[in-house]
Amino acid sequence: MKLPLTGIIPPMVTPLRNRDELDVAGLEKLIEHILAGGVNGLFILGTTGEGPSLSYRLRRELVERVCKQVQNRVPVLVGITDTAFVESVSLARHSAEVGASALVVAPPYYLPEAQPELQEYLDHLVAELPLPLFIYNMPALTKVHFELDTVRRALDEPRIIGLKDSSGDLNYFKNAAQLIKQRPDWTLLIGPEEKLFESLQLGGFGGVSGGANLFPKLYVQVVAAHRAGNLARAQDLQKQIQRVSDSFYRIGKYSSSIIKGIKCALACQGICDDFMAEPFHRFRAEERNLVQTRLKEIAAEMSKLNLE
Repeated sequence: MKLPLTGIIPPMVTPLRNRDELDVAGLEKLIEHILAGGVNGLFILGTTGEGPSLSYRLRRELVERVCKQVQNRVPVLVGITDTAFVESVSLARHSAEVGASALVVAPPYYLPEAQPELQEYLDHLVAELPLPLFIYNMPALTKVHFELDTVRRALDEPRIIGLKDSSGDLNYFKNAAQLIKQRPDWTLLIGPEEKLFESLQLGGFGGVSGGANLFPKLYVQVVAAHRAGNLARAQDLQKQIQRVSDSFYRIGKYSSSIIKGIKCALACQGICDDFMAEPFHRFRAEERNLVQTRLKEIAAEMSKLNLE
């Protein structure tokens, strides 16, 4: 894996048939659909992938199937976030055995830990891991930030190679971008795709963008246009990303609607099943019809941007 890792690394949804069964055919189609968009990696078992809601058996099966199919065409990053230290290490070792490239961890998400405890946790975890590690700042779900001082200390650990920031706080992101200049091999990626262009302007390297499950070329071309200095093109494409967000992520009033929207749109495209890990459920008929209508509208807009 070339460092720093840059570009678009979609947080892949996990296609399911029921509570503990993968939609294998859908998974295979989804992987090829995403890779055809020119992405720079795959992140599995993250928030969008419903990682914490899946059984340990299914997580291992998913990692093995994804790595086997990808065959090193792009790096595969595996989320190992868990409340149990030993389970994170166990999944990390399995991931290394089947060909993953790197690991991703957010703070354990039940009882909030203090920053000294989080730092000690990282120290202990890294000592047990067989692969490089990205840290994942997701305070809305974990209740704990990777504070900037903790990030600074992480820079001293060679096996920690980057930060995915899903806080949505661009001031935090800007300060992180300044910090990581100490490590030329470090990656800084933005989570919220609505802020992808702004993050690139602040020194970010790319995005872990959920919508890239649906329209990978759109997100890849924002980064490409920005790198080429074509800021007008990048901003136009960013507006289309906002359109995707507005169309599919705000159907319903729950935070799970983001994942439901992506999965439903994929199902409407005939790519994979949209079964959700419990306690969540897929969109009902009314929401599904709305997704189908909006997909047609988005497709027409994509055509105008040469992004079909």
